Amino acid sequence: MINQAHDRLLIIDFGSQVTQLIARRLRELNVYCEIHPFQSVTDAFLDDFAPKAVILSGGPASVVHDGSPRPPASVFTRAVPVLGICYGQQVMMQMLGGRVEGGKISGGGGTAEFGRAFVTPTNTSPLLDGWFAEGREQVWMSHGDHVAKIAPGFEVLGTSPNAPFAITADTDRNFFAVQFHPEVHHTPKGAKLYENFVRLAGFSGDWTMDAYRDEAIRKIRETVGDKKVICGLSGGVDSSVAAVLIHEAIGDQLTCVFVDHGLLRLNEADEVVKMFRDNYNIPLIHADESELFLGELDGQSDPETKRKIIGKLFIDVFQTYANDIEGAEFLAQGTL
Repeated sequence: MINQAHDRLLIIDFGSQVTQLIARRLRELNVYCEIHPFQSVTDAFLDDFAPKAVILSGGPASVVHDGSPRPPASVFTRAVPVLGICYGQQVMMQMLGGRVEGGKISGGGGTAEFGRAFVTPTNTSPLLDGWFAEGREQVWMSHGDHVAKIAPGFEVLGTSPNAPFAITADTDRNFFAVQFHPEVHHTPKGAKLYENFVRLAGFSGDWTMDAYRDEAIRKIRETVGDKKVICGLSGGVDSSVAAVLIHEAIGDQLTCVFVDHGLLRLNEADEVVKMFRDNYNIPLIHADESELFLGELDGQSDPETKRKIIGKLFIDVFQTYANDIEGAEFLAQGTL
């Protein structure tokens, strides 16, 4: 986590396939946000993170089942705005005194929805500024369960044929909840809803990716000092971004180890080496061990067995080359 002065928005992830899109929409609004899985969000974490607002993501679980994912109850007692999305709406209602029921798709009268729907307004709210100019809005639904009873203090702001509580709010506490996914392309005005939410939460929109870059470089310099760093480089996006950021921060104190296992695309290994040595001038060890990897994989057909062979060899090879770099005290990874 990067220490910085910007207000923070916390996205608690319950496993939705589109949670990353929530972060993208917020970053397009120049809002600093982080995604953290629900398992890691504890009361102590919330105290340390000190979010200015919280978004509860969607997810595949059912809140009516025992042991289903929950945020800490203190999320709702911190006096910060909270927005629940799909599963996030349902868990909010369930925890605050409402009721959620399992849906059904077939047989008539089912409330489960997977696809486009249209929401019409039943009340006004600053959350919905810019919405309903045409009388209804297209949204994207993806839910099996449904809210059967909203929690005390909430009112209905919008409804759809299969989701009578499509948009709800407790305006006194700045709690908002929607059954659909505003972050996806199929909810055309979804970005406006996020814009309204962060405005209600008091975000100034002063954060940019350039600011993140500057803060990351400063933090790396403070952490590393005059020590050396080894970075495991694959050539993929995660490790490449990490390597470039670290090199900007500490220069030749960084050495990248590129383990070439012979399983990349044609000429891709050469492209990685050329990119980092010639374009970025980053010290790079090209550990070409393709014969070793392919030899160990010869005759293997089970995917899981092959995965374990590659994983073990990768660690062994990386360690061998890393041992030759004297004085390195830090290991950098782009993918955890």
